Amino acid sequence: MQVDALPEGHPARRLHGHSFLARARVAPVDAGSSVAMQLNAAVAPLDYRLLNDVISLPTDENIVRWIATALAPLTPESVGVQSTRDTGVDLDPAGRAHLWRRFRFEAAHRLPRVPAGHPCGRMHGHGFEVILHVEQDLGVRDIGIDYDAIAALWAPLHAQLHHRCLNDVPGLENPTSEMLARWVWQALSPRLPELSWVSVHETATAGCHFDGQDWRIWKETRFESAVHVAPASGHEACLHGHSYVCRLHLAAPLDEVLGWTIDFGDVRAAFTPVFSLLDHHRLDGPAMPDPSPAALLGWMREACAPHLPALERIDLYDTPTTGAMLWWGERGPALPGLMP
Repeated sequence: MQVDALPEGHPARRLHGHSFLARARVAPVDAGSSVAMQLNAAVAPLDYRLLNDVISLPTDENIVRWIATALAPLTPESVGVQSTRDTGVDLDPAGRAHLWRRFRFEAAHRLPRVPAGHPCGRMHGHGFEVILHVEQDLGVRDIGIDYDAIAALWAPLHAQLHHRCLNDVPGLENPTSEMLARWVWQALSPRLPELSWVSVHETATAGCHFDGQDWRIWKETRFESAVHVAPASGHEACLHGHSYVCRLHLAAPLDEVLGWTIDFGDVRAAFTPVFSLLDHHRLDGPAMPDPSPAALLGWMREACAPHLPALERIDLYDTPTTGAMLWWGERGPALPGLMP
């Protein structure tokens, strides 16, 4: 593919290629075992092709538009394309675009205000990942904010954070994920007014999102379970199993003293009673007659309620490319579910 709409000298103007990942989010009424099949069929004409022969200007945004049209009569709530591990765009039917760009830096830190004996009170380190999210009304434009433009804005912050002790960076004396997300937001939002969220991944299974006012944290866990589901899409009913990926999203006010909303360790501990009912068990039974991802999410919400009152969304993947999302917070699914 070549993207001639980009400025002269931009690398994407040259002939190049990607291993694209497409995704679609549909409402439960439209969901079913055939969604993955319909998406696979929609993108098949693009596979192993020169995209310019199919889409005259194959920007990520136009590729998403093409896929959304190919999915008709299915009407997804959003369609997305991830052109690299670190870049992607999602579009809703109104043309509202959500672009994101991922960055990584290696740094040390300690949390000076945690209780005595807390492991985060010791000096340690992470390979932090920061995702910058941009939202804009795209209209009929072929391309939104260029990923490289976002990278240029990030570069000065990377220089301050990479291979450093975060406690020594002005403004990050208490460098929790929440404080780091706010620090990045305050540095970038004046120069990037379209910035909608800053995500900080402290580890591969925990992180937080900040939109300039509110924080959400997420904690990921995995469980191994057996299921028996009714026949669908040509598959016979049979006993089988999955390695499930579950992401718990919680919203809570910031504790200005500790510098976090909820301790990730506390989330893990609170989820343990529910986890123990799921991991290395057969899920279908009298208490859970329908073990489909959507039904399982409803069961998990009720089971988690006594233990995690701040929980407002659960993502559940039964395979690395298929799953379901349940949310009940006031603001809906602010961010798309990135694949595990």
